[in-house]
Amino acid sequence: MLIHMFGLMMQPRRQWQLIGNLSEKNLRRQIPYVILLALLPAVAWYFGTTKVGWSIGAGDPVKITDQSALELVAVFYCTMVLAVVAIGYFIHWMAKTYGAETHPMKGVVVAGFTATPIFLAGIAGVYPLLWLDILLATVAVAYAVYLLYIGIPIVMGVSEERGFLFASAIVMVSLVVAVLIMVGTVLFWSYVSAPVFY
Repeated sequence: MLIHMFGLMMQPRRQWQLIGNLSEKNLRRQIPYVILLALLPAVAWYFGTTKVGWSIGAGDPVKITDQSALELVAVFYCTMVLAVVAIGYFIHWMAKTYGAETHPMKGVVVAGFTATPIFLAGIAGVYPLLWLDILLATVAVAYAVYLLYIGIPIVMGVSEERGFLFASAIVMVSLVVAVLIMVGTVLFWSYVSAPVFY
C-alpha cells in the first residue's frame, strides 16, 4: 500500500497503470489503504487542536478539550471514509455510461487512491496554522483532481476523451459530497456536539 502512496505522489501515471492491472481480488486488498490513511489527518488534528492550539492575531492559543476533540475527530474520520466510499460508488455507478467495465470495489479503490494527497496534507493539522493549512489543502485538492483526470482513463480502460468527461462528472459529485459534509458539520456542531474550548 505504501508503494502505491509514494508512486502516486512521484510517478502517478505509472502507478495508475500498475493499479489498473490489478485483479479484482488484489483490488479488494487495497481497501485498508483508505481506512489506514484516513487515520493520519484524524490523529494529527486531534493532537494539533488539543496540545498545540491555534491563534488568531496575537492572542493566546485556543485549544479544544480532549473529550470534545475525540468526539469530533471520530466523526471526522468516519466522514472521510464514508465520503471516499460514496464517491467510489458513484464512480462505479457512472462507469457504464462511459463504456467502462467495473465493480464497486474498483470505484472505491480509485476514489481512495485519488484522495491520497488530501489525506497526506491533513498531517499539517499537527500544527494548526490557518494560512498554511489552507494553502496545503488547496494544493492537495488540485493534485487529487490531477490524479483523477490522469487515472480514470488508465484504470477504467476508456479513451482520454471519455476519461475527461468521466473525471469531470466525478469532480461534480465530489463537490456535492463536500457541500453535504459542510452542511452536516454545521448541523452536527449545532445539535449534537459543538467543540468545547478551554
